[in-house]
Amino acid sequence: MDKYSQIILLGIATGIAARIFMLRNDYRSYPSYPHGYVTHISLGIIAAALGSIAIPALLEKEFTAVTFLVLAAQQFRDIRNMERETLSKLENYNMVPRGFDYIEGIAKTFEARNYLVILVSLVSTGTAVLFNIWIGIFAGIFTIFISGFLMRGDFVKDIAIVKIGKLHFEKSLLMVDNIVIMNIGLEDSKKKILSEGIGLIIHPKNDNARATLNNLGQRQAILHDVSVLVGSKLETGEPDWTPLMRKDIDTGKLALYILPNEKDVECVIQAVYQTPILESAVQKPLESKIGRKAAD
Repeated sequence: MDKYSQIILLGIATGIAARIFMLRNDYRSYPSYPHGYVTHISLGIIAAALGSIAIPALLEKEFTAVTFLVLAAQQFRDIRNMERETLSKLENYNMVPRGFDYIEGIAKTFEARNYLVILVSLVSTGTAVLFNIWIGIFAGIFTIFISGFLMRGDFVKDIAIVKIGKLHFEKSLLMVDNIVIMNIGLEDSKKKILSEGIGLIIHPKNDNARATLNNLGQRQAILHDVSVLVGSKLETGEPDWTPLMRKDIDTGKLALYILPNEKDVECVIQAVYQTPILESAVQKPLESKIGRKAAD
């Protein structure tokens, strides 16, 4: 295996670079504290090492070494479960929770990125074995960018249009345009909401988007991301300040109400647009004949 030492080092280096590249792209999905980064990068090193030795091991007929890939897959699944359990326990301490659909998406992504690291290492080492070390370097760099593209999902901006809504009261009912949000009785709360609150209307672009945005997990993800990115004045025991989203049952458009730290409507709209679409929420009725016929 000594003749493959440079190739193995190349695979490890490109794999680690891929993990760091993907870690930087997902600042909202994972905790940003130092121990979180250490965990992610350490697992990336393990995945890169496993991917880089696979092809040399096969060429040397060291089939036992390849079985470590199977063990790694099991370990990464366990890590996914651990990530899910950790974030689920932390939900009780979030003022605006992520929601379990969002947590499941984070856990899946956490696992999938380690597999992509293995792929990058495999491609770089395989190319280096077939051609030379320099071509392996270029192949590794190219695969890193491909991996970043593969990990990019859709965002709300891809499926909906967000516009400013009129925040007003009809007696005690808080409304955004013609959509009822909730019942508020205190006059002081009404005055504060009208002066500092923001109302938005989210218009789905088609029936696929309407079905996706109808998912409660997706709605909760939007509320969480908006609250994190622009802040919310929500406090425990103060339900009047709770960010909420309600649907117009006839058109499928959504009304969002939030009392942000700063009344900057454009920032709130951009925060909605940047919310990722959850895999579990995606529905495509227009892909079916019945769905297309019903949409006519």
